[in-house]
Amino acid sequence: MNKDSPLPLSFSLTELAGSLGDFGTIIPLILAVALVSDVDPRYILLFFGIWFILTGLYYRLPIPLEPMKAIAVVVIAAGATGGISSGEIAVAGIILGVIFLILGYGRFFEIIERYVPQSVVRGIQLGLALLLFRSSAGFIIEDPLFFGIGIAVIVGFLLLVRFRGIPDLSSICVIVVGLVGGIMLFGLPPISLIPAPRLVIPLTTDVIPAVSELVLPQLVLTIANAILATSLLTKDLFGRDVPPKKFSTTIGLMNLTSVPFGGFPMCHGAGGLAGQYRYGARTGGANIYAGIIFIVLALFFTSPQVLSLIAVGVLGALLVFVGIEMGRHSLKTDSLAVTAVIGFLALVSSITLAFIAGMVLAYLLAWHAKRAAPAN
Repeated sequence: MNKDSPLPLSFSLTELAGSLGDFGTIIPLILAVALVSDVDPRYILLFFGIWFILTGLYYRLPIPLEPMKAIAVVVIAAGATGGISSGEIAVAGIILGVIFLILGYGRFFEIIERYVPQSVVRGIQLGLALLLFRSSAGFIIEDPLFFGIGIAVIVGFLLLVRFRGIPDLSSICVIVVGLVGGIMLFGLPPISLIPAPRLVIPLTTDVIPAVSELVLPQLVLTIANAILATSLLTKDLFGRDVPPKKFSTTIGLMNLTSVPFGGFPMCHGAGGLAGQYRYGARTGGANIYAGIIFIVLALFFTSPQVLSLIAVGVLGALLVFVGIEMGRHSLKTDSLAVTAVIGFLALVSSITLAFIAGMVLAYLLAWHAKRAAPAN
């Protein structure tokens, strides 16, 4: 098959397994945001489901959707000090939607790809891998029993895949184990039907804090990870060239059509792509599976008890192996020093600072190498 021809959609068990590969990142973030803010998790899940299906049909690849992590982390961190309102979140999502829709129709990303070294993008991947490991630590401490069970299931499937050639269904089994564990601990949750979406109308006073606290840190992270790193990883995993401006356009559209009605700001993500691929996703069929799951959860099963049902230890186990997959690809760099520095700074400070420092270091090293090279 020509590598540029449209991919067929597959709906095999391995695609279903792969569709769950990023749930260990998405579900904890949605749950935490819903617990500390006034956003409604039902609409977050509903729009995730709709856009998972649309991206699966459009890209024909398992291109993931994730909550915008910088916004989610700021919202979660601010929960203990008064919180960030749904209006501020909506303003941030709308502004970012407009920005990325415009960038998707220009030559911005051609310029960025020319001047942002590959080692910097790989460094962002490494930083996200380290952040995934750190995130998993909280789940390990909270629920070591189910974390151990999850790890055992995943390792068992790794051996079966290698020596028996069976499909890797570990993510399905791990999620099932987590659900069974949650039901044993908390019982069956009630069914809760979703009302019609309502328009979120921000206040003018929401604009300045939204821009300073949410938009600016998320802008750098989305460009580096959700767009450039995802485009690069798509080439690594599938040999398909998806231009960064395509990812920018879909990020713009999904936010402008969902955030005003109660959705949470969304983007793509290299970590999610690594996770879905790691657990078997190879076509857009995995996205359609994920979309159906999220829509069913949104329409019928989104009481707070349902969101907290899965034993968190198994989510930690999924995060560990997603981090390994992401870290493995981050080492395909043309400057290990730059990549390592960015990864370390992303872990101990922020993605924004790591990106800026990595750019400076990459250009300093290139300037030094040019000066040290013998003249012809």
